[in-house]
Amino acid sequence: MTSAATPTYPLRALNVSKSFLVGRIRTQVLTDLSLDVEAGRLTLIAGPSGCGKSTLLAILSGLLRVEAGAVQALGKDLAELSRHELERFRLSHTGFIFQEFGLFPALTALEQVELPLHYLGMSRASARVRAEQSLEEVGMATRSRLRPSELSGGEKQRVAIARAIAKEPALLFADEPTSALDAANGALVIDLLHRIARSHGTTVLCVSHDPRVISHADRVFQMEDGRILESHPRPPTPILKGHTA
Repeated sequence: MTSAATPTYPLRALNVSKSFLVGRIRTQVLTDLSLDVEAGRLTLIAGPSGCGKSTLLAILSGLLRVEAGAVQALGKDLAELSRHELERFRLSHTGFIFQEFGLFPALTALEQVELPLHYLGMSRASARVRAEQSLEEVGMATRSRLRPSELSGGEKQRVAIARAIAKEPALLFADEPTSALDAANGALVIDLLHRIARSHGTTVLCVSHDPRVISHADRVFQMEDGRILESHPRPPTPILKGHTA
């Protein structure tokens, strides 16, 4: 009798611990935490403010080093990478979406999306085509010549999503992507994250306490006091329809 093959995960945390020293006081933020994240799904880490969600996201994306345990991303142990190798890994394989959008005031939407592609070494013409395709995917093609001051909050977040997916990353990290948005735009962002995961096979990991994300995630890890309390796989959720910015 043949045993079932062990599943492979593009992103894993194995017994991860992390603390921070402020003055003479050391605060334990993560304690012996383990989780596996699947490709092609929207995975959510949920929990109250201060439970360690954003710290965990920073560790899983290589922005912070662990004190104990290991993080495996796309088959690589991030602790074994030099600083330069880690920076190159993030540039080539990861995308980031933040609550505050992170857009440059002087750049148009198209220029925002093109910028990281230049760092990848793409030609100006190729970067322009890729950026236009990404803006089209998030419904922002007609707004591509506008600057952030001319865009709504929902439109800014869609530009940020376009910038993140233009690199065609295997790993996409979102930190409270809907918290600054109203109901309609928040639902639209959830829709986009679902579509990206499913159509591109991207590993999408989001941290949020927003119940709109919780109810539509494919898998939810509940977190409290630096630990994963429980994990809930959810049945596939229909992609949301009919929302506009």
